[in-house]
Amino acid sequence: MSILAWIVLGLLAGFIASQIVNQRGSGLLLDLVLGIIGAMVGGWLFSLFGAREVTGLDLYSLIVATVGATLVLLIYHAVTGTGGQSANRY
Repeated sequence: MSILAWIVLGLLAGFIASQIVNQRGSGLLLDLVLGIIGAMVGGWLFSLFGAREVTGLDLYSLIVATVGATLVLLIYHAVTGTGGQSANRY
């Protein structure tokens, strides 16, 4: 995959994962960075369990990257203590 494809996939996965984890996003740059890291983590985890790895911009790769980005975001919020949830939801 080209670097541009990784950036697009990472941005999409990071945005979706941040919506899953904290419903408001963590900012464009943080979503992008954690999304790209999450795409790599997701690809590694899925290949570890025998599934095919991330190969391009397709639905499967987006799902793998989103799963990885969600895990990375949950770990990030646990380490930083932000909790991932906004204090005032209404």
